[in-house]
Amino acid sequence: MSVNLNAPNPAELYPIAGVRIGVTEAGIRKVNRKDLTVVLIDEGAAVAGVFTQNRFCAAPVQICREHLVRGKGIRAMLINTGNANAGTGEDGRARAIHTCKALASALKIDAAQVLPFSTGVIMETLPIERIEAGLPAALADAKTGNWLRASEAIMTTDTVAKAFGAQVMIDGVQVSITGISKGAGMIRPNMATMLGFMATDACVCQEVMKQLALELAEGSFNRVTVDGDTSTNDSFVVIATHKAAHAPITSLDSAAGQALKAAMLGVAQKLAQAIVRDGEGATKFISIKVEGGQTQAECRQVAYAIAHSPLVKTAFFASDPNLGRILAAVGYAGIADLDQTGIDLYLDDVHVALKGGRNPDYREEDGQRVMKQAEITVRVVLGRGKASDIVWTCDLSHDYVSINADYRS
Repeated sequence: MSVNLNAPNPAELYPIAGVRIGVTEAGIRKVNRKDLTVVLIDEGAAVAGVFTQNRFCAAPVQICREHLVRGKGIRAMLINTGNANAGTGEDGRARAIHTCKALASALKIDAAQVLPFSTGVIMETLPIERIEAGLPAALADAKTGNWLRASEAIMTTDTVAKAFGAQVMIDGVQVSITGISKGAGMIRPNMATMLGFMATDACVCQEVMKQLALELAEGSFNRVTVDGDTSTNDSFVVIATHKAAHAPITSLDSAAGQALKAAMLGVAQKLAQAIVRDGEGATKFISIKVEGGQTQAECRQVAYAIAHSPLVKTAFFASDPNLGRILAAVGYAGIADLDQTGIDLYLDDVHVALKGGRNPDYREEDGQRVMKQAEITVRVVLGRGKASDIVWTCDLSHDYVSINADYRS
């Protein structure tokens, strides 16, 4: 089940010159499913990534960080699903490094030029022999137009593949962008998504790639939550292949930099929202806008307090306008000097609370009308400044419990 989320449109997934993708069935956890992906990147591309802030991060996350710091030029990525290689200690690190060496050997590159990614069950040994055995088939499948297959191959509890593309004119040159992501549960990324990959043929200097990746994550994946749990494996990688014939972008503040960032952010936001729309057991997609804060950070703090509340989320599932739960979440969000008499609350066009109390014009049937919708906007006005922010979340249903109770079955 998902909320107004359709399967990707292949016509909108643009091949990116300088990137080839291969997919195969390696039987990593289950047979007869795509679970191993290789991404081959031409020499000279700029690559940057941001990763989970969970201190118990997975072995591949550790290796990715180390390989990016070495600066040898990333030439390949290796992605497996079915096994997270997290909570596996030094053996997990050794196995992640082993897979990098195996792919590097096949490509005749340095192992430090390979980024490994894993997603799936935590605390299980990564079956490197199956990954190695699957590499020849994955490499043989490598082509520029494989984004849809890759989006399917990285799924775990997702019900719909997540992939979007866009094109933008930079200095009179058409630039293409395509991205994929996966995630449906254990989503409060605090940086990105469980796994997200985006590529463009634009020319972006390596020096600004890290800033670009951070700003894209900040404007998209840092604003989603399904259940408040930060994964051990969250990773978001951005690739610029330098194949488009425009002048290199040396600053995101330039006209070209702003145009590219806006187009890439549009794709990143679609990917992030798709994760919420496909949240485990989700029946409602909820935008939580907090306005009138002193800082953007405190607005997001309040938005997440609402988005993480099981009482709020179950009320949305039941279409029950028990809206005092939202005000309670605002109150415990952690703003010590918050004045409750300055707070207004809206559900879409319905003005629910006025200056901290029930709006005299509010009618229960109006609130229930909105709560029955598949897409809902909650707007909180704090009345203490001009800052604002937004978070996207979903409701909490019976199916969420069932899916996670049966996850390892």
